[in-house]
Amino acid sequence: MSAKLHEVRLNRSQRLHTQSDKGHNRWHPSIPPVLRLDPGDEVSLDTIDAMDCQIDLSGAPANPSSWDLGAAHPLTGPIWINDAQPGDLLEVHLLEIEPGSVGWTAELAGFGFLRDLFQEPYLVRWQIADGTAYSLDLPRVRIPQASFPGVIGVSPSLEQLDRILTRERATVLRGGVAMPPDAHGAIPAMEPVASCGLRTIPPRENGGNLDVKQLVQGTALYLPVWTDGALFSIGDAHFAQGDGEVCGSAIEMAGTFRLRFGLHKQAALERRIQGAQFSGITAPSPARPYYATTGLSMRGEELQESEDATLAARNALLAMIDYLESRGYSRQQAYAICSVAVDLRISEVVDVPNFVVTATLPLDIFV
Repeated sequence: MSAKLHEVRLNRSQRLHTQSDKGHNRWHPSIPPVLRLDPGDEVSLDTIDAMDCQIDLSGAPANPSSWDLGAAHPLTGPIWINDAQPGDLLEVHLLEIEPGSVGWTAELAGFGFLRDLFQEPYLVRWQIADGTAYSLDLPRVRIPQASFPGVIGVSPSLEQLDRILTRERATVLRGGVAMPPDAHGAIPAMEPVASCGLRTIPPRENGGNLDVKQLVQGTALYLPVWTDGALFSIGDAHFAQGDGEVCGSAIEMAGTFRLRFGLHKQAALERRIQGAQFSGITAPSPARPYYATTGLSMRGEELQESEDATLAARNALLAMIDYLESRGYSRQQAYAICSVAVDLRISEVVDVPNFVVTATLPLDIFV
């Protein structure tokens, strides 16, 4: 059977609730798919900006008190991948990323890595043209395009969703920070999604708000499948971002993503893959193929720590050791390879309670 090209078109300047048959802003396996396709198929997906068109980019004075954080993040999907089952590994190729023409960067009270020091809201409005973003709010600054999806993932299973809710509640009781389910602003508003669906702010085992700036055009993302059909979604397009996304937002924009899907049967189960991994080629000078793993601020599946970069780095490294074992190395050999060749990078330190650290392995070291 030949591969097909599918598409989901949105009005990228209108709120998601006006076109809610094409997207959602909570994670829950009961959300009906907007599209079904086969492995090998391609799809073109429009996405809305992270705050769901609430931020006025016309130049009028910003009014952060009117922004509804419950609307974040509008995602396009979910997409059902035929034959995808728990234990499989979903491969998502980012073939093309088309940026919008405007964007924003916001500092929100109570959010960001330095939220104790920066407590006043601030907004930067960007114009995007010819591969560059510029802003009158930040004179003499030009940011080159390095577009990627901030949120990209699959649905958790019902059992996994319950486990996540339990561990995040326990994190709050221990004095940590987490965002419990909130029906206000939820799309779809149907139950049990509205009251029990996971907020999209933190990344988790299903991917989600990874904010990994290396997921640019030409890379491939690998996600373990947790429920039938995988139920893939994407959103929160970024024109560019620094590692860390320290103030809490990148150059946020609407965008369009062209993707191709592959499916590796039971590969996640067999290779013990518990979170997002990806591969690609570094930018020129020199261009090097690489494979990368991610780590979150968690101790296994049951215990959620809050904003722990050390733990995230440990988990990224352990995932890389597992990957190297799958290539035929012992764990001690893999540990040594990590020490001489693997780079640890902080991808984001704002999506509470989970920080993201990536471990990147250059593949040209293997002969």
